[in-house]
Amino acid sequence: MGIDVGRGWRRWFGRSGPAPLDPSRADLVVVVASFDDAEACSTALARATALIADAPAVLRHHLRVPPGQVEAVCGIAAQAGYAPAPQVGGPGTDIMETVILQRVQVLDALHCSQERSRMAGLAQRHEGTADGWDALQPRPTNGTATEQ
Repeated sequence: MGIDVGRGWRRWFGRSGPAPLDPSRADLVVVVASFDDAEACSTALARATALIADAPAVLRHHLRVPPGQVEAVCGIAAQAGYAPAPQVGGPGTDIMETVILQRVQVLDALHCSQERSRMAGLAQRHEGTADGWDALQPRPTNGTATEQ
């Protein structure tokens, strides 16, 4: 039975590696977005000039569901690590309620496409629609990020 020296060092001196991305950070900006059903995730990611490809991002899916389905949708999405994002603004005039589900992950075309499909299916099963998705990352320190 060996001793895990690395684990001991991490316990004594803190975590290894950088802290996980906090979705509530104030410096997050939209680095890529797609609200077009016909656009492939790979195309959206390819046109994203501010996206840092191998860095974690907050992937957000924008859904519209009937108010009576919001709790069920959020509960199912939570099983895959999603949490509802804080809403900005008041109620709209649409009979559907907007729900933004988010989680932190590294974005690539395959996983983004899989999650987009998962969220579209979830919304449809609860009488709603998936409007699109976007991803946020911290604003670069040189200030060159622009929203897309």
